[in-house]
Amino acid sequence: MAGVAPIQMDTFKLGFIGAGKMAESIAKGVVHSGIMTASRICTAPRSSGRCDAFESFGVKIFQSNRQVVEDSDVVIFSVKPQVVEGVVLELRPQLTKKKLLVSVAAGVKLKDLQEWAGHSRFIRVMPNTPAAVGKAATVMSLGNSATEEDGELIANLFGAIGKIWKADEKYFDAVTGLSGSGPAYIFLAIEALADGGVAAGLPRELARNLASQTYSLEVSAAWTSFEILTLVHLLQVLGAAEMSISTGKHPGQLKDEVASPGGTTIAGIHELEKGGFRGILINAVVSAAKRSKDLSAN
Repeated sequence: MAGVAPIQMDTFKLGFIGAGKMAESIAKGVVHSGIMTASRICTAPRSSGRCDAFESFGVKIFQSNRQVVEDSDVVIFSVKPQVVEGVVLELRPQLTKKKLLVSVAAGVKLKDLQEWAGHSRFIRVMPNTPAAVGKAATVMSLGNSATEEDGELIANLFGAIGKIWKADEKYFDAVTGLSGSGPAYIFLAIEALADGGVAAGLPRELARNLASQTYSLEVSAAWTSFEILTLVHLLQVLGAAEMSISTGKHPGQLKDEVASPGGTTIAGIHELEKGGFRGILINAVVSAAKRSKDLSAN
Protein backbone atom coordinates (compact mmCIF):
# COMPACT_ATOMS: atom_id res chain seq x y z
CA MET A 1 0.00 0.00 0.00
CA ALA A 2 3.01 2.28 -0.32
CA GLY A 3 2.15 5.62 -1.85
CA VAL A 4 -1.57 5.36 -1.11
CA ALA A 5 -2.79 8.07 1.23
CA PRO A 6 -4.99 6.96 4.13
CA ILE A 7 -8.70 7.65 3.79
CA GLN A 8 -9.76 10.70 5.78
CA MET A 9 -12.14 9.67 8.55
CA ASP A 10 -14.14 12.88 8.65
CA THR A 11 -14.63 13.41 4.90
CA PHE A 12 -14.67 10.01 3.17
CA LYS A 13 -17.55 9.05 0.90
CA LEU A 14 -19.32 5.72 1.30
CA GLY A 15 -20.90 3.74 -1.52
CA PHE A 16 -23.08 0.64 -1.47
CA ILE A 17 -23.04 -1.86 -4.31
CA GLY A 18 -26.38 -3.52 -3.70
CA ALA A 19 -29.31 -1.64 -2.19
CA GLY A 20 -31.11 -4.35 -0.25
CA LYS A 21 -32.22 -4.52 3.37
CA MET A 22 -28.71 -5.00 4.77
CA ALA A 23 -27.32 -1.98 2.93
CA GLU A 24 -30.31 0.05 4.07
CA SER A 25 -29.83 -1.05 7.69
CA ILE A 26 -26.14 -0.10 7.67
CA ALA A 27 -26.69 3.23 5.91
CA LYS A 28 -29.64 4.18 8.10
CA GLY A 29 -27.79 3.22 11.25
CA VAL A 30 -24.70 5.21 10.28
CA VAL A 31 -26.78 8.30 9.48
CA HIS A 32 -28.87 8.06 12.64
CA SER A 33 -25.72 7.67 14.76
CA GLY A 34 -24.38 10.96 13.40
CA ILE A 35 -21.04 9.51 12.28
CA MET A 36 -21.63 10.78 8.73
CA THR A 37 -24.29 12.65 6.80
CA ALA A 38 -26.51 10.95 4.25
CA SER A 39 -25.13 13.27 1.55
CA ARG A 40 -21.81 11.39 1.77
CA ILE A 41 -23.50 8.03 1.07
CA CYS A 42 -24.58 6.75 -2.32
CA THR A 43 -26.02 3.65 -4.00
CA ALA A 44 -27.69 2.58 -7.26
CA PRO A 45 -30.96 0.76 -6.49
CA ARG A 46 -32.46 -1.45 -9.18
CA SER A 47 -36.10 -0.75 -8.29
CA SER A 48 -38.17 2.31 -7.51
CA GLY A 49 -39.10 0.86 -4.12
CA ARG A 50 -35.49 0.52 -3.04
CA CYS A 51 -34.75 3.96 -4.47
CA ASP A 52 -37.53 5.44 -2.35
CA ALA A 53 -36.22 3.65 0.75
CA PHE A 54 -32.77 5.26 0.47
CA GLU A 55 -33.99 8.65 -0.68
CA SER A 56 -36.28 8.80 2.36
CA PHE A 57 -33.29 9.52 4.61
CA GLY A 58 -31.19 11.50 2.12
CA VAL A 59 -28.85 9.00 0.44
CA LYS A 60 -27.55 10.04 -3.00
CA ILE A 61 -28.92 7.90 -5.83
CA PHE A 62 -26.99 7.00 -9.00
CA GLN A 63 -28.04 5.12 -12.12
CA SER A 64 -25.17 2.59 -12.14
CA ASN A 65 -22.77 0.80 -9.82
CA ARG A 66 -19.90 2.25 -11.82
CA GLN A 67 -20.96 5.75 -10.76
CA VAL A 68 -21.19 4.61 -7.14
CA VAL A 69 -17.59 3.34 -7.20
CA GLU A 70 -16.28 6.47 -8.90
CA ASP A 71 -17.93 8.69 -6.25
CA SER A 72 -16.80 6.66 -3.22
CA ASP A 73 -13.67 6.22 -1.11
CA VAL A 74 -15.08 3.21 0.73
CA VAL A 75 -17.15 0.71 -1.27
CA ILE A 76 -19.33 -1.85 0.53
CA PHE A 77 -20.43 -4.86 -1.51
CA SER A 78 -23.84 -5.80 -0.13
CA VAL A 79 -25.10 -8.21 -2.77
CA LYS A 80 -26.16 -11.84 -2.60
CA PRO A 81 -23.24 -14.30 -2.31
CA GLN A 82 -24.28 -15.98 -5.56
CA VAL A 83 -23.67 -12.83 -7.62
CA VAL A 84 -20.79 -11.10 -5.83
CA GLU A 85 -18.11 -12.55 -8.13
CA GLY A 86 -19.75 -11.20 -11.28
CA VAL A 87 -20.37 -7.80 -9.69
CA VAL A 88 -16.78 -7.39 -8.48
CA LEU A 89 -15.33 -8.54 -11.82
CA GLU A 90 -17.54 -6.12 -13.74
CA LEU A 91 -16.34 -3.20 -11.60
CA ARG A 92 -12.70 -4.31 -11.41
CA PRO A 93 -11.33 -1.51 -13.66
CA GLN A 94 -12.70 1.10 -11.20
CA LEU A 95 -11.59 -0.74 -8.05
CA THR A 96 -8.21 0.92 -7.62
CA LYS A 97 -6.04 0.59 -4.52
CA LYS A 98 -7.07 4.11 -3.56
CA LYS A 99 -10.45 2.66 -2.58
CA LEU A 100 -11.08 0.56 0.51
CA LEU A 101 -13.30 -2.38 -0.40
CA VAL A 102 -15.62 -4.09 2.07
CA SER A 103 -17.79 -7.19 1.65
CA VAL A 104 -20.76 -8.18 3.79
CA ALA A 105 -21.64 -11.17 1.57
CA ALA A 106 -22.05 -14.34 3.64
CA GLY A 107 -19.72 -17.22 2.84
CA VAL A 108 -17.46 -15.39 0.36
CA LYS A 109 -13.81 -15.62 1.38
CA LEU A 110 -11.25 -12.83 1.32
CA LYS A 111 -8.89 -14.74 -0.99
CA ASP A 112 -11.61 -14.87 -3.65
CA LEU A 113 -12.67 -11.26 -3.16
CA GLN A 114 -9.06 -10.10 -3.47
CA GLU A 115 -8.49 -12.16 -6.61
CA TRP A 116 -11.63 -10.80 -8.31
CA ALA A 117 -10.84 -7.18 -7.36
CA GLY A 118 -7.20 -7.40 -8.44
CA HIS A 119 -5.84 -6.20 -5.10
CA SER A 120 -6.14 -7.02 -1.41
CA ARG A 121 -7.19 -3.72 0.18
CA PHE A 122 -10.31 -5.56 1.25
CA ILE A 123 -12.07 -6.09 4.58
CA ARG A 124 -14.65 -8.79 5.14
CA VAL A 125 -17.42 -7.82 7.57
CA MET A 126 -20.35 -9.81 8.98
CA PRO A 127 -22.99 -7.48 10.46
CA ASN A 128 -26.68 -8.11 11.09
CA THR A 129 -29.90 -6.17 10.50
CA PRO A 130 -30.21 -4.53 13.97
CA ALA A 131 -27.69 -2.05 12.53
CA ALA A 132 -30.76 0.04 11.71
CA VAL A 133 -31.45 0.59 15.43
CA GLY A 134 -27.82 0.82 16.57
CA LYS A 135 -27.70 -2.72 18.00
CA ALA A 136 -25.68 -4.63 15.38
CA ALA A 137 -23.28 -7.41 16.33
CA THR A 138 -20.45 -7.30 13.77
CA VAL A 139 -17.19 -9.18 13.18
CA MET A 140 -14.50 -8.15 10.70
CA SER A 141 -11.33 -9.61 9.19
CA LEU A 142 -8.70 -7.60 7.26
CA GLY A 143 -7.35 -8.54 3.83
CA ASN A 144 -3.63 -8.76 3.08
CA SER A 145 -3.15 -5.10 2.13
CA ALA A 146 -5.75 -3.47 4.36
CA THR A 147 -3.92 -1.19 6.78
CA GLU A 148 -4.48 -0.73 10.49
CA GLU A 149 -5.93 2.68 9.63
CA ASP A 150 -8.37 0.97 7.26
CA GLY A 151 -9.37 -1.38 10.07
CA GLU A 152 -9.89 1.55 12.44
CA LEU A 153 -12.08 3.33 9.88
CA ILE A 154 -14.32 0.29 9.45
CA ALA A 155 -14.35 -0.33 13.21
CA ASN A 156 -15.55 3.25 13.74
CA LEU A 157 -18.10 2.96 10.96
CA PHE A 158 -19.68 -0.26 12.16
CA GLY A 159 -19.02 0.58 15.82
CA ALA A 160 -21.44 3.47 15.39
CA ILE A 161 -24.24 0.99 14.71
CA GLY A 162 -23.51 -1.56 17.43
CA LYS A 163 -20.57 -3.63 18.63
CA ILE A 164 -17.72 -4.85 16.41
CA TRP A 165 -14.90 -7.34 16.94
CA LYS A 166 -11.89 -8.31 14.84
CA ALA A 167 -11.55 -12.08 14.36
CA ASP A 168 -9.75 -14.62 12.21
CA GLU A 169 -11.67 -15.33 9.02
CA LYS A 170 -11.82 -19.05 9.87
CA TYR A 171 -14.61 -18.23 12.36
CA PHE A 172 -16.84 -16.45 9.84
CA ASP A 173 -19.06 -19.38 8.90
CA ALA A 174 -19.95 -19.80 12.58
CA VAL A 175 -20.43 -16.03 12.94
CA THR A 176 -22.79 -16.06 9.95
CA GLY A 177 -24.90 -18.84 11.45
CA LEU A 178 -24.96 -17.13 14.85
CA SER A 179 -25.19 -13.36 14.50
CA GLY A 180 -25.90 -12.97 10.79
CA SER A 181 -28.93 -15.25 10.82
CA GLY A 182 -29.62 -15.07 14.56
CA PRO A 183 -32.03 -12.11 14.55
CA ALA A 184 -34.45 -14.09 12.39
CA TYR A 185 -34.45 -16.88 14.98
CA ILE A 186 -35.27 -14.34 17.69
CA PHE A 187 -38.08 -12.82 15.61
CA LEU A 188 -39.44 -16.35 15.20
CA ALA A 189 -39.29 -16.82 18.98
CA ILE A 190 -40.97 -13.46 19.67
CA GLU A 191 -43.74 -14.34 17.22
CA ALA A 192 -44.24 -17.74 18.84
CA LEU A 193 -44.27 -16.34 22.38
CA ALA A 194 -46.81 -13.71 21.31
CA ASP A 195 -48.95 -16.45 19.75
CA GLY A 196 -48.74 -18.31 23.04
CA GLY A 197 -49.92 -15.20 24.88
CA VAL A 198 -52.87 -14.90 22.49
CA ALA A 199 -53.68 -18.58 22.99
CA ALA A 200 -53.66 -17.94 26.74
CA GLY A 201 -56.14 -15.06 26.33
CA LEU A 202 -54.08 -11.89 25.80
CA PRO A 203 -54.95 -9.28 23.15
CA ARG A 204 -52.58 -9.60 20.15
CA GLU A 205 -50.85 -6.22 20.48
CA LEU A 206 -50.23 -6.64 24.21
CA ALA A 207 -48.88 -10.15 23.68
CA ARG A 208 -46.43 -8.98 21.00
CA ASN A 209 -45.23 -6.02 23.07
CA LEU A 210 -44.66 -8.23 26.12
CA ALA A 211 -42.79 -10.86 24.09
CA SER A 212 -40.49 -8.24 22.53
CA GLN A 213 -39.79 -6.47 25.80
CA THR A 214 -39.13 -9.75 27.61
CA TYR A 215 -36.19 -10.50 25.31
CA SER A 216 -34.86 -6.98 25.70
CA LEU A 217 -34.94 -7.13 29.50
CA GLU A 218 -33.35 -10.59 29.72
CA VAL A 219 -30.34 -9.58 27.64
CA SER A 220 -29.82 -6.22 29.35
CA ALA A 221 -29.27 -8.01 32.64
CA ALA A 222 -26.92 -10.70 31.36
CA TRP A 223 -24.57 -9.78 28.54
CA THR A 224 -21.34 -8.73 30.31
CA SER A 225 -20.36 -12.09 31.81
CA PHE A 226 -19.70 -14.25 28.75
CA GLU A 227 -16.97 -14.85 26.16
CA ILE A 228 -16.97 -13.36 22.63
CA LEU A 229 -19.36 -15.70 20.77
CA THR A 230 -21.80 -15.58 23.67
CA LEU A 231 -21.53 -11.79 23.61
CA VAL A 232 -22.28 -11.79 19.90
CA HIS A 233 -25.30 -14.05 20.51
CA LEU A 234 -26.70 -11.94 23.32
CA LEU A 235 -26.17 -8.70 21.44
CA GLN A 236 -28.03 -10.02 18.42
CA VAL A 237 -30.89 -11.04 20.75
CA LEU A 238 -30.92 -7.51 22.16
CA GLY A 239 -30.75 -6.03 18.68
CA ALA A 240 -33.61 -8.17 17.40
CA ALA A 241 -35.74 -7.28 20.41
CA GLU A 242 -34.98 -3.58 19.92
CA MET A 243 -35.98 -3.79 16.25
CA SER A 244 -39.26 -5.47 17.17
CA ILE A 245 -40.01 -2.76 19.74
CA SER A 246 -38.85 0.33 17.87
CA THR A 247 -40.03 -0.44 14.33
CA GLY A 248 -43.49 -1.64 15.32
CA LYS A 249 -43.30 -4.25 12.58
CA HIS A 250 -44.72 -7.74 13.07
CA PRO A 251 -41.90 -10.14 14.02
CA GLY A 252 -42.88 -12.34 11.10
CA GLN A 253 -42.20 -9.44 8.72
CA LEU A 254 -38.85 -8.71 10.37
CA LYS A 255 -37.93 -12.40 10.08
CA ASP A 256 -38.78 -12.40 6.37
CA GLU A 257 -36.57 -9.32 5.83
CA VAL A 258 -33.56 -11.27 7.12
CA ALA A 259 -34.33 -14.55 5.33
CA SER A 260 -33.31 -14.04 1.70
CA PRO A 261 -34.16 -16.79 -0.84
CA GLY A 262 -31.75 -19.73 -0.73
CA GLY A 263 -29.63 -18.08 1.97
CA THR A 264 -28.13 -19.15 5.28
CA THR A 265 -30.97 -17.79 7.42
CA ILE A 266 -33.80 -19.69 5.74
CA ALA A 267 -31.73 -22.89 6.09
CA GLY A 268 -31.53 -22.31 9.85
CA ILE A 269 -35.23 -21.45 10.10
CA HIS A 270 -36.06 -24.67 8.26
CA GLU A 271 -34.26 -26.67 10.95
CA LEU A 272 -36.13 -24.84 13.71
CA GLU A 273 -39.47 -25.50 12.00
CA LYS A 274 -38.64 -29.17 11.51
CA GLY A 275 -38.04 -29.39 15.26
CA GLY A 276 -41.38 -27.76 16.08
CA PHE A 277 -39.74 -24.68 17.57
CA ARG A 278 -42.77 -22.37 17.43
CA GLY A 279 -45.16 -25.01 18.69
CA ILE A 280 -42.93 -25.74 21.68
CA LEU A 281 -42.80 -22.07 22.70
CA ILE A 282 -46.56 -21.61 22.25
CA ASN A 283 -47.21 -24.70 24.38
CA ALA A 284 -44.78 -23.44 27.03
CA VAL A 285 -46.66 -20.13 27.39
CA VAL A 286 -50.06 -21.82 27.47
CA SER A 287 -48.87 -24.40 30.03
CA ALA A 288 -47.37 -21.72 32.26
CA ALA A 289 -50.57 -19.67 32.06
CA LYS A 290 -52.64 -22.73 32.95
CA ARG A 291 -50.40 -23.53 35.91
CA SER A 292 -50.68 -19.91 37.12
CA LYS A 293 -54.47 -20.19 36.91
CA ASP A 294 -54.42 -23.45 38.85
CA LEU A 295 -52.26 -21.92 41.57
CA SER A 296 -54.49 -18.86 41.90
CA ALA A 297 -57.52 -21.10 42.35
CA ASN A 298 -55.98 -22.80 45.40
